[in-house]
Amino acid sequence: QVQLVESGGGLVQTGGSLRLSCAASGITSRIKAMGWYRQAPGKQRELVADIRSGSTYYVDSVKGRFTISRDNVKNTLYLQMNSLKFEDTAVYLCAADTRFNGYDTWGQGTQVTVSS
Repeated sequence: QVQLVESGGGLVQTGGSLRLSCAASGITSRIKAMGWYRQAPGKQRELVADIRSGSTYYVDSVKGRFTISRDNVKNTLYLQMNSLKFEDTAVYLCAADTRFNGYDTWGQGTQVTVSS
């Protein structure tokens, strides 16, 4: 089993920055990939960024503003978010793929609110 705990969310003004962290525990050797999703009220959950086999993915709306990174020694995933926009407001969830079958393990989420 793998457990994920996010931190680092909060309230920030437009143009500001936040860094999210996701600490993984348990049998972390099972983790094949990790990513960040977000869900805003009334919208579908969206994959924001992920790291898989050393490659990174970003949704178009965050390219150039967000950076995903992973510290394998600390078993921690990060999301550096710069130039935040009102539309980035959402609950951000950390996810792990432990079976090469898509993301199957989730954190509880952390709220990011960007004030305009």
